[in-house]
Amino acid sequence: MEFEKATSRAETSDKRRYDDACAAAHGMDLIGERWAMPVIRELLMGPRRFGDLKRSLNGISANVLTQRLEGLEAAGILARRKLPPPASVQVYELTPWGYEAAPIFQALGRWAVRSPRHDPTRPFSPVSLMLSLRTMFSAEAAGDLEGRIQLRMGEESYFWTRAGGVVDIGRGDVAAPDAVLTGSPSAIASVIYAGRPLDNAIASGDLQVEGDRTLLSRLPDCFPLPEPASISIS
Repeated sequence: MEFEKATSRAETSDKRRYDDACAAAHGMDLIGERWAMPVIRELLMGPRRFGDLKRSLNGISANVLTQRLEGLEAAGILARRKLPPPASVQVYELTPWGYEAAPIFQALGRWAVRSPRHDPTRPFSPVSLMLSLRTMFSAEAAGDLEGRIQLRMGEESYFWTRAGGVVDIGRGDVAAPDAVLTGSPSAIASVIYAGRPLDNAIASGDLQVEGDRTLLSRLPDCFPLPEPASISIS
């Protein structure tokens, strides 16, 4: 019975594949299933547990997440391993080849943010926010700005730094931060991308700030969004 089920799943998967030798079409065979790309996105900043992934992917069921993880593992894009004691939990992480997908997400993000139908008010995971802070950063707009910023979103901590003109993002704590920003990803994004005054977000309790407010107040200028694309045909 299990063999029959596996055979049936394989046949269904084959029917969904593009009968096309184009490498881009094959890429869609690998990551084009619904939820596959968001799963990869959540792993671009390091290994995650199953429960962490499910919490970050708004609306995904445990069954679908399991299917996507199995499919991406079979494709060689991610792998699972058990952390050593005292954690002793199973995590999923991208393979070296899987991490090579990062530029795809950056290019797709830069392109899709110009969509007139893009809705920035929809749910936003901490990883989504952090990746956007790498994708949308403009060195020209930032000028000489440098600093070390700690971002705390719920139980997760991340950092954004710029030194010597080089931007770095990551999960965890950064030593001696110049500023600490605490709040939801959506609240932080509303200040950086949507023009909400920092003081307003602080006064409402949506954000808490420690350290250099001047540094934080300069952040929105560093991440200019492009104009929406015109979809009319002349």
